[in-house]
Amino acid sequence: YTILSKAHSDRNVYPSAGVLFVHVLEREYFKGEFPPYPKPGEISNDPITFNTNLMGYPDRPGWLRYIQRTPYSDGVLYGSPTVENVGKPTIIEITAYNRRTFETARHNLIINIMSAEDFPLPYQAEFFIRNMNVEEMLASEVLGDFLGAVKNVWQPERLNAINITSALDRGGRVPLPINDMKEGVYVMVGADVPFSSCLREVENPQNQLRCSQEMEPVITCDKKFRTQFHIDWCKISLVDNTKQVSTFQEVIRGEGILPDGGEYKPPSDTLKSRDYYSDFLITLAVPSAIALVLFLILAYIMCCRREGVEKRNMQTPDIQLVHHSAIQKSTKELRDMSKNREIAWPLSTLPVFHPVTGEIVPPLHTDSYDNTSMPLMQTQQ
Repeated sequence: YTILSKAHSDRNVYPSAGVLFVHVLEREYFKGEFPPYPKPGEISNDPITFNTNLMGYPDRPGWLRYIQRTPYSDGVLYGSPTVENVGKPTIIEITAYNRRTFETARHNLIINIMSAEDFPLPYQAEFFIRNMNVEEMLASEVLGDFLGAVKNVWQPERLNAINITSALDRGGRVPLPINDMKEGVYVMVGADVPFSSCLREVENPQNQLRCSQEMEPVITCDKKFRTQFHIDWCKISLVDNTKQVSTFQEVIRGEGILPDGGEYKPPSDTLKSRDYYSDFLITLAVPSAIALVLFLILAYIMCCRREGVEKRNMQTPDIQLVHHSAIQKSTKELRDMSKNREIAWPLSTLPVFHPVTGEIVPPLHTDSYDNTSMPLMQTQQ
Protein backbone atom coordinates (compact mmCIF):
# COMPACT_ATOMS: atom_id res chain seq x y z
CA TYR A 1 0.00 0.00 0.00
CA THR A 2 2.82 2.42 0.77
CA ILE A 3 6.57 2.54 0.55
CA LEU A 4 8.54 3.12 3.73
CA SER A 5 12.30 3.42 3.93
CA LYS A 6 14.85 4.56 6.48
CA ALA A 7 17.46 7.26 6.03
CA HIS A 8 20.77 6.11 4.59
CA SER A 9 23.56 7.80 2.72
CA ASP A 10 22.83 7.98 -1.02
CA ARG A 11 19.85 5.69 -0.72
CA ASN A 12 17.89 4.65 -3.83
CA VAL A 13 14.13 4.24 -3.54
CA TYR A 14 11.65 3.16 -6.23
CA PRO A 15 8.14 4.56 -5.64
CA SER A 16 5.30 4.06 -8.11
CA ALA A 17 3.47 6.89 -9.83
CA GLY A 18 0.08 7.57 -8.28
CA VAL A 19 0.86 5.60 -5.09
CA LEU A 20 1.63 7.25 -1.76
CA PHE A 21 5.38 7.46 -1.04
CA VAL A 22 6.66 7.86 2.51
CA HIS A 23 10.29 8.23 3.57
CA VAL A 24 11.19 8.52 7.27
CA LEU A 25 14.25 10.50 8.39
CA GLU A 26 15.20 8.82 11.67
CA ARG A 27 17.05 10.86 14.26
CA GLU A 28 18.74 7.75 15.66
CA TYR A 29 20.63 7.23 12.43
CA PHE A 30 21.86 10.82 12.21
CA LYS A 31 22.97 10.84 15.85
CA GLY A 32 25.97 8.78 14.79
CA GLU A 33 27.08 11.63 12.52
CA PHE A 34 27.53 14.00 15.48
CA PRO A 35 29.94 13.74 18.44
CA PRO A 36 28.43 12.52 21.73
CA TYR A 37 28.12 14.49 24.93
CA PRO A 38 31.34 15.34 26.82
CA LYS A 39 30.38 13.05 29.70
CA PRO A 40 30.91 9.39 28.80
CA GLY A 41 27.97 7.11 29.23
CA GLU A 42 25.38 9.88 28.99
CA ILE A 43 22.57 9.27 26.54
CA SER A 44 22.63 11.72 23.64
CA ASN A 45 19.32 13.39 22.89
CA ASP A 46 20.33 16.35 20.78
CA PRO A 47 17.62 18.35 19.02
CA ILE A 48 17.98 17.61 15.30
CA THR A 49 16.13 19.29 12.45
CA PHE A 50 16.21 18.49 8.74
CA ASN A 51 16.24 20.53 5.57
CA THR A 52 15.25 18.87 2.30
CA ASN A 53 15.59 20.26 -1.20
CA LEU A 54 16.00 19.13 -4.77
CA MET A 55 19.65 19.08 -5.74
CA GLY A 56 20.56 22.40 -7.32
CA TYR A 57 17.28 24.05 -6.27
CA PRO A 58 16.12 25.74 -3.07
CA ASP A 59 12.93 23.70 -2.59
CA ARG A 60 11.47 20.24 -3.10
CA PRO A 61 9.47 19.05 -6.12
CA GLY A 62 5.84 20.06 -6.19
CA TRP A 63 4.53 16.59 -5.37
CA LEU A 64 6.80 16.02 -2.35
CA ARG A 65 6.03 17.38 1.12
CA TYR A 66 7.98 17.32 4.38
CA ILE A 67 6.91 17.51 8.01
CA GLN A 68 8.67 17.39 11.37
CA ARG A 69 6.61 18.36 14.40
CA THR A 70 9.46 18.98 16.89
CA PRO A 71 13.29 18.76 16.83
CA TYR A 72 12.96 15.60 18.97
CA SER A 73 10.77 13.73 16.47
CA ASP A 74 11.59 12.08 13.17
CA GLY A 75 11.10 13.89 9.88
CA VAL A 76 8.88 12.48 7.14
CA LEU A 77 8.96 12.99 3.38
CA TYR A 78 5.68 12.05 1.73
CA GLY A 79 3.75 12.63 -1.45
CA SER A 80 2.27 11.09 -4.55
CA PRO A 81 4.59 11.02 -7.58
CA THR A 82 3.12 12.07 -10.91
CA VAL A 83 3.30 10.36 -14.28
CA GLU A 84 5.36 13.23 -15.72
CA ASN A 85 8.28 12.27 -13.44
CA VAL A 86 8.41 8.61 -14.46
CA GLY A 87 11.90 7.56 -15.53
CA LYS A 88 13.53 10.75 -14.23
CA PRO A 89 15.71 10.21 -11.13
CA THR A 90 15.03 12.86 -8.50
CA ILE A 91 17.91 13.57 -6.11
CA ILE A 92 16.83 15.05 -2.76
CA GLU A 93 19.52 16.57 -0.54
CA ILE A 94 18.88 15.89 3.14
CA THR A 95 20.76 18.14 5.55
CA ALA A 96 20.58 17.36 9.29
CA TYR A 97 21.27 20.18 11.78
CA ASN A 98 22.37 19.47 15.34
CA ARG A 99 20.88 22.34 17.34
CA ARG A 100 23.27 21.72 20.25
CA THR A 101 26.62 21.68 18.44
CA PHE A 102 25.50 23.48 15.23
CA GLU A 103 27.06 20.74 13.12
CA THR A 104 25.53 19.43 9.90
CA ALA A 105 25.42 16.14 8.03
CA ARG A 106 24.26 15.73 4.44
CA HIS A 107 22.93 12.68 2.62
CA ASN A 108 21.31 12.17 -0.76
CA LEU A 109 18.05 10.37 -1.46
CA ILE A 110 17.67 9.21 -5.07
CA ILE A 111 14.00 8.73 -6.00
CA ASN A 112 13.44 6.61 -9.11
CA ILE A 113 9.75 6.87 -10.00
CA MET A 114 8.34 3.78 -11.67
CA SER A 115 5.19 3.49 -13.74
CA ALA A 116 2.32 1.69 -12.02
CA GLU A 117 -0.06 -0.71 -13.70
CA ASP A 118 -3.65 0.42 -14.18
CA PHE A 119 -2.82 3.99 -13.21
CA PRO A 120 -4.77 5.93 -12.31
CA LEU A 121 -7.32 3.79 -10.51
CA PRO A 122 -10.73 4.79 -11.85
CA TYR A 123 -12.63 4.99 -8.54
CA GLN A 124 -11.21 7.33 -5.96
CA ALA A 125 -12.57 8.23 -2.53
CA GLU A 126 -11.21 10.87 -0.22
CA PHE A 127 -11.93 10.62 3.52
CA PHE A 128 -11.49 13.32 6.15
CA ILE A 129 -10.30 11.88 9.47
CA ARG A 130 -10.82 14.32 12.32
CA ASN A 131 -8.88 12.60 15.12
CA MET A 132 -5.54 12.25 13.33
CA ASN A 133 -2.58 14.42 12.43
CA VAL A 134 -0.71 13.91 9.21
CA GLU A 135 2.42 12.44 10.85
CA GLU A 136 0.28 10.00 12.83
CA MET A 137 -1.53 8.86 9.72
CA LEU A 138 1.73 8.34 7.83
CA ALA A 139 2.80 5.59 10.22
CA SER A 140 2.70 2.25 8.46
CA GLU A 141 0.58 0.45 11.06
CA VAL A 142 -2.02 3.25 11.30
CA LEU A 143 -2.32 3.61 7.52
CA GLY A 144 -2.52 -0.17 7.20
CA ASP A 145 -5.41 -0.32 9.69
CA PHE A 146 -7.28 2.38 7.81
CA LEU A 147 -6.81 0.69 4.43
CA GLY A 148 -7.95 -2.57 5.98
CA ALA A 149 -11.16 -0.92 7.22
CA VAL A 150 -11.78 0.63 3.81
CA LYS A 151 -11.18 -2.73 2.11
CA ASN A 152 -13.76 -4.40 4.34
CA VAL A 153 -16.32 -1.76 3.43
CA TRP A 154 -15.46 -1.45 -0.27
CA GLN A 155 -14.38 -5.01 -1.14
CA PRO A 156 -12.06 -4.11 -4.06
CA GLU A 157 -9.55 -6.34 -5.76
CA ARG A 158 -6.90 -3.63 -5.74
CA LEU A 159 -6.70 -0.78 -3.25
CA ASN A 160 -3.96 1.86 -3.05
CA ALA A 161 -3.37 4.91 -0.91
CA ILE A 162 -3.01 7.73 -3.41
CA ASN A 163 -2.28 10.76 -1.27
CA ILE A 164 -2.43 12.18 2.25
CA THR A 165 -2.95 15.89 2.90
CA SER A 166 -3.10 17.80 6.16
CA ALA A 167 -6.25 19.84 6.79
CA LEU A 168 -4.03 22.88 7.30
CA ASP A 169 -2.95 22.62 3.65
CA ARG A 170 -6.63 22.76 2.66
CA GLY A 171 -7.29 26.00 4.52
CA GLY A 172 -8.10 24.48 7.91
CA ARG A 173 -7.42 26.31 11.16
CA VAL A 174 -4.92 25.28 13.83
CA PRO A 175 -6.88 23.55 16.63
CA LEU A 176 -6.81 24.72 20.21
CA PRO A 177 -4.32 22.88 22.48
CA ILE A 178 -7.09 21.45 24.65
CA ASN A 179 -8.59 17.98 24.93
CA ASP A 180 -5.86 16.62 22.66
CA MET A 181 -7.54 18.09 19.58
CA LYS A 182 -6.15 17.13 16.15
CA GLU A 183 -5.85 19.19 12.99
CA GLY A 184 -7.38 16.49 10.78
CA VAL A 185 -6.09 14.79 7.65
CA TYR A 186 -7.46 13.98 4.19
CA VAL A 187 -6.70 10.47 2.88
CA MET A 188 -7.38 9.62 -0.75
CA VAL A 189 -7.59 5.97 -1.79
CA GLY A 190 -8.23 4.39 -5.16
CA ALA A 191 -9.81 1.11 -6.17
CA ASP A 192 -10.65 -0.79 -9.33
CA VAL A 193 -14.32 -1.54 -8.52
CA PRO A 194 -17.30 0.81 -8.18
CA PHE A 195 -18.19 2.32 -4.84
CA SER A 196 -20.05 0.16 -2.37
CA SER A 197 -23.58 0.85 -1.20
CA CYS A 198 -22.27 1.92 2.19
CA LEU A 199 -20.15 4.70 0.69
CA ARG A 200 -23.05 5.85 -1.47
CA GLU A 201 -25.29 6.29 1.55
CA VAL A 202 -23.95 9.84 1.80
CA GLU A 203 -25.86 10.65 -1.40
CA ASN A 204 -29.23 10.00 0.24
CA PRO A 205 -31.44 13.10 0.53
CA GLN A 206 -31.84 12.52 4.27
CA ASN A 207 -28.09 12.47 4.83
CA GLN A 208 -27.55 15.49 2.62
CA LEU A 209 -30.19 17.36 4.61
CA ARG A 210 -28.48 16.40 7.87
CA CYS A 211 -25.13 17.59 6.47
CA SER A 212 -26.65 20.93 5.48
CA GLN A 213 -27.88 21.28 9.07
CA GLU A 214 -24.40 20.39 10.41
CA MET A 215 -25.62 17.08 11.79
CA GLU A 216 -23.97 13.68 11.58
CA PRO A 217 -25.34 11.57 8.72
CA VAL A 218 -26.50 8.02 9.35
CA ILE A 219 -23.94 5.62 7.81
CA THR A 220 -24.27 1.90 8.44
CA CYS A 221 -20.56 1.13 8.02
CA ASP A 222 -19.37 3.94 10.29
CA LYS A 223 -18.97 1.51 13.20
CA LYS A 224 -16.16 -0.26 11.32
CA PHE A 225 -14.14 2.99 11.46
CA ARG A 226 -15.37 4.50 14.71
CA THR A 227 -13.19 2.36 16.97
CA GLN A 228 -10.02 4.05 15.68
CA PHE A 229 -10.93 6.66 13.07
CA HIS A 230 -13.53 9.43 13.38
CA ILE A 231 -14.58 10.14 9.79
CA ASP A 232 -16.50 13.24 8.77
CA TRP A 233 -18.87 11.68 6.27
CA CYS A 234 -20.17 15.07 5.14
CA LYS A 235 -16.74 15.80 3.65
CA ILE A 236 -16.25 12.54 1.79
CA SER A 237 -15.47 12.88 -1.90
CA LEU A 238 -16.34 10.13 -4.40
CA VAL A 239 -14.84 10.53 -7.86
CA ASP A 240 -15.65 8.19 -10.74
CA ASN A 241 -13.02 8.81 -13.40
CA THR A 242 -14.83 6.55 -15.85
CA LYS A 243 -17.63 9.14 -16.07
CA GLN A 244 -15.51 12.19 -15.26
CA VAL A 245 -18.23 13.32 -12.85
CA SER A 246 -18.11 13.68 -9.09
CA THR A 247 -20.91 11.70 -7.43
CA PHE A 248 -21.09 13.74 -4.22
CA GLN A 249 -19.06 16.86 -3.84
CA GLU A 250 -19.82 20.01 -5.78
CA VAL A 251 -16.18 20.87 -6.50
CA ILE A 252 -13.65 18.18 -7.39
CA ARG A 253 -10.69 18.62 -5.08
CA GLY A 254 -8.34 16.61 -7.25
CA GLU A 255 -5.57 14.38 -5.99
CA GLY A 256 -4.05 16.98 -3.68
CA ILE A 257 -0.85 17.22 -5.73
CA LEU A 258 0.65 20.67 -5.86
CA PRO A 259 0.86 22.12 -9.39
CA ASP A 260 4.24 22.03 -11.04
CA GLY A 261 5.54 25.57 -11.40
CA GLY A 262 8.43 24.59 -13.67
CA GLU A 263 12.12 24.86 -13.01
CA TYR A 264 13.49 27.66 -10.85
CA LYS A 265 15.24 30.34 -12.89
CA PRO A 266 17.41 32.59 -10.72
CA PRO A 267 18.08 36.18 -11.85
CA SER A 268 21.16 36.96 -13.88
CA ASP A 269 24.37 37.87 -12.06
CA THR A 270 25.08 40.75 -14.45
CA LEU A 271 22.43 43.41 -13.96
CA LYS A 272 22.21 46.37 -16.33
CA SER A 273 22.64 49.87 -14.94
CA ARG A 274 19.48 51.91 -14.81
CA ASP A 275 19.10 55.65 -15.47
CA TYR A 276 17.09 57.32 -12.70
CA TYR A 277 17.18 60.85 -14.21
CA SER A 278 13.69 60.57 -15.70
CA ASP A 279 12.36 59.14 -12.43
CA PHE A 280 13.89 62.12 -10.60
CA LEU A 281 12.19 64.60 -12.92
CA ILE A 282 8.82 62.95 -12.58
CA THR A 283 9.03 62.44 -8.82
CA LEU A 284 10.68 65.65 -7.58
CA ALA A 285 11.28 68.27 -10.28
CA VAL A 286 7.77 68.42 -11.77
CA PRO A 287 5.88 68.64 -8.43
CA SER A 288 8.37 71.23 -7.17
CA ALA A 289 7.90 73.42 -10.26
CA ILE A 290 4.11 73.27 -9.95
CA ALA A 291 4.30 74.15 -6.24
CA LEU A 292 6.56 77.14 -7.01
CA VAL A 293 4.16 78.50 -9.65
CA LEU A 294 1.23 78.21 -7.27
CA PHE A 295 3.23 79.97 -4.53
CA LEU A 296 4.04 82.90 -6.82
CA ILE A 297 0.40 83.27 -7.88
CA LEU A 298 -0.75 83.24 -4.25
CA ALA A 299 1.91 85.76 -3.23
CA TYR A 300 0.85 88.14 -6.04
CA ILE A 301 -2.80 87.91 -5.01
CA MET A 302 -2.08 88.42 -1.30
CA CYS A 303 0.57 91.18 -1.56
CA CYS A 304 0.12 93.02 -4.85
CA ARG A 305 -3.67 93.08 -5.12
CA ARG A 306 -4.56 94.57 -1.72
CA GLU A 307 -6.94 97.58 -1.79
CA GLY A 308 -5.67 99.33 1.38
CA VAL A 309 -7.24 101.93 3.72
CA GLU A 310 -6.93 104.90 1.32
CA LYS A 311 -8.90 103.18 -1.42
CA ARG A 312 -11.55 102.19 1.11
CA ASN A 313 -11.90 105.80 2.33
CA MET A 314 -12.15 107.07 -1.22
CA GLN A 315 -15.06 104.73 -1.93
CA THR A 316 -16.88 105.61 1.37
CA PRO A 317 -19.30 108.64 1.44
CA ASP A 318 -18.11 111.71 3.44
CA ILE A 319 -21.15 111.82 5.73
CA GLN A 320 -20.46 108.21 6.79
CA LEU A 321 -16.83 109.06 7.59
CA VAL A 322 -17.94 112.09 9.64
CA HIS A 323 -20.39 110.01 11.64
CA HIS A 324 -17.76 107.37 12.26
CA SER A 325 -15.23 109.98 13.44
CA ALA A 326 -17.78 111.60 15.76
CA ILE A 327 -18.64 108.25 17.35
CA GLN A 328 -14.97 107.52 17.96
CA LYS A 329 -14.40 110.93 19.60
CA SER A 330 -17.44 110.58 21.89
CA THR A 331 -16.37 107.13 22.92
CA LYS A 332 -12.89 108.38 23.76
CA GLU A 333 -14.29 111.24 25.89
CA LEU A 334 -16.52 108.89 27.88
CA ARG A 335 -13.62 106.58 28.58
CA ASP A 336 -11.43 109.47 29.79
CA MET A 337 -14.22 110.77 32.05
CA SER A 338 -14.75 107.32 33.62
CA LYS A 339 -11.05 107.10 34.48
CA ASN A 340 -11.05 110.49 36.36
CA ARG A 341 -13.90 109.70 38.80
CA GLU A 342 -13.20 110.29 42.54
CA ILE A 343 -16.20 108.81 44.32
CA ALA A 344 -15.96 107.22 47.75
CA TRP A 345 -16.30 103.48 47.85
CA PRO A 346 -19.71 102.20 49.06
CA LEU A 347 -19.88 101.01 52.64
CA SER A 348 -20.86 97.55 51.48
CA THR A 349 -17.43 97.12 49.96
CA LEU A 350 -15.48 98.19 53.10
CA PRO A 351 -14.18 95.58 55.59
CA VAL A 352 -16.24 95.12 58.78
CA PHE A 353 -13.57 93.30 60.82
CA HIS A 354 -9.89 94.09 61.24
CA PRO A 355 -7.87 91.63 59.14
CA VAL A 356 -5.30 91.07 61.93
CA THR A 357 -7.04 91.49 65.29
CA GLY A 358 -10.54 90.60 64.22
CA GLU A 359 -12.08 93.60 65.98
CA ILE A 360 -15.01 95.50 64.54
CA VAL A 361 -13.74 98.36 62.40
CA PRO A 362 -15.73 101.60 62.59
CA PRO A 363 -16.89 103.06 59.29
CA LEU A 364 -14.77 105.70 57.62
CA HIS A 365 -17.66 108.16 57.70
CA THR A 366 -19.95 108.99 60.56
CA ASP A 367 -23.62 108.44 60.38
CA SER A 368 -24.19 112.19 60.02
CA TYR A 369 -21.95 112.34 56.98
CA ASP A 370 -23.96 113.52 54.01
CA ASN A 371 -22.86 111.90 50.85
CA THR A 372 -25.83 112.95 48.81
CA SER A 373 -24.20 116.18 47.82
CA MET A 374 -21.20 114.43 46.25
CA PRO A 375 -21.34 114.75 42.47
CA LEU A 376 -21.54 111.55 40.57
CA MET A 377 -19.51 112.96 37.70
CA GLN A 378 -16.95 115.72 37.56
CA THR A 379 -17.75 118.87 35.75
CA GLN A 380 -16.40 118.94 32.26
CA GLN A 381 -13.49 121.26 31.85
